[in-house]
Amino acid sequence: MRGRKWLGLIPTRVHFHRFSSSTSFNHPPPAYPLRRVVVTGLGMVTPLGCGVKTTWKRLTEGECGVRAISPDDLKMNGFDPEVKSYTFDQLTSKVAAIVPCGSSSGEFDEQLWLNSKEHRSIARFIGYALSAADEALKDANWMPTEQDEKEQTGVSLGAGTGSISDILEASRMICEKNVRRLSPFFIPRILINMASGHVSMKYGFQGPNHAAVTACATGAHSVGDAARMIQFGDADVMVAGGTEASIDALSIAGFCRLRALTTKYNSTPQEASRPFDCGRDGFVIGEGSGVMVLEELEHAKKRGAKIYAELCGYGTSGDAHHITQPNIGGRGAVLAMTRALKQSGLHPSQVDYINAHATSTPLGDAAEANAIKHVFSDHATSGALSLSSTKGAIGHLLGAAGAVEAIFTVLAIHHGIGPLTLNLSEPDPVFNGGFLPLTTSKKMTIKAALSNSFGFGGTNSCLLFTSTN
Repeated sequence: MRGRKWLGLIPTRVHFHRFSSSTSFNHPPPAYPLRRVVVTGLGMVTPLGCGVKTTWKRLTEGECGVRAISPDDLKMNGFDPEVKSYTFDQLTSKVAAIVPCGSSSGEFDEQLWLNSKEHRSIARFIGYALSAADEALKDANWMPTEQDEKEQTGVSLGAGTGSISDILEASRMICEKNVRRLSPFFIPRILINMASGHVSMKYGFQGPNHAAVTACATGAHSVGDAARMIQFGDADVMVAGGTEASIDALSIAGFCRLRALTTKYNSTPQEASRPFDCGRDGFVIGEGSGVMVLEELEHAKKRGAKIYAELCGYGTSGDAHHITQPNIGGRGAVLAMTRALKQSGLHPSQVDYINAHATSTPLGDAAEANAIKHVFSDHATSGALSLSSTKGAIGHLLGAAGAVEAIFTVLAIHHGIGPLTLNLSEPDPVFNGGFLPLTTSKKMTIKAALSNSFGFGGTNSCLLFTSTN
């Protein structure tokens, strides 16, 4: 019956222009100049705290958001206590970078973001995105009320895994023959595009509604894709970034079985994430969200918006090599960085800082360092190029990593500070001469900076930001 009701709204006869095989198109679509894209708002939820100001202060001062986990962190409250305890004991990695929750300043307020009247359809990764988006929009002073402005504002928010904890809980119900208790909101809670959807619905944004899923490059691809939507005129403003809530039994167990997580530092968690260090043995799983407001330059100027930086280059590539491991020469990373530079029109020697993807894995960190040396050559080895990996402080936020680190890159330009690489006591032998990651935060002029993000499946993304001053 529902289908018949809709039939009344559909024309019964639709006329299409017919083209023969000999039809020629003498007039190609008009070519429009690409529009410039700037960053006008920032928001984040990280293991260092909730909010940009809190996170940046703690990051540059050398604080760490990694801690030991307990059985209660596994989100197995519906399971038998014995099963919960056994699962915890079996995990080889017992450290994580967890978002601090509470009602105090700098903490994520679960009552506000997860226990609202709509909470039944809002999983934790969605709540993190809503919080970060709210901060970014307020920072940008962009809360449009006119219909045409809402139609020119879009959302591009992705995640790597969605809500694995909901899948684990639903599986328990099935195993216990209790499927009737499964929430009707189960599917909406686990769909990755629901983070973008909820932000769009909350603010009435009717521009592009997009969600990239490219593992650990998700956040960067979401930002880069959003910039292209503005460049091509699909929107004037985009709310872009990534989110992840992966601290649960199944996610941690899965990465443990993959032998991707650190296992040597369970008793000293704040030393566990050590990008580029000889003692690294795997990444620290983390969670959070990073969101930025991107805007067409003239649109931002017209309304007097604060401009942090311009997004001038977006490079992507594929390794075509292995499901989880990069080529040791870092060819995919080389291509992504080279393409971002080409799009920006900058020479490698004009880049002042790189926020590296380096996750604290033996192979991945070395491959990226080799790729940076290949692209930047003498500029890197002379010491003129500064680089760091901020994952020493926040762990690996998976689908949120690229967005959070892009924000760190923008803040490095805005504040003139290159953030340090935590726990780098014995640099990998790939580093020599002046080519060395920052071990303390450095006050410096940063006119152009890169943010690298690489993901499982060999997917690579590079964002290039420049100062507008």
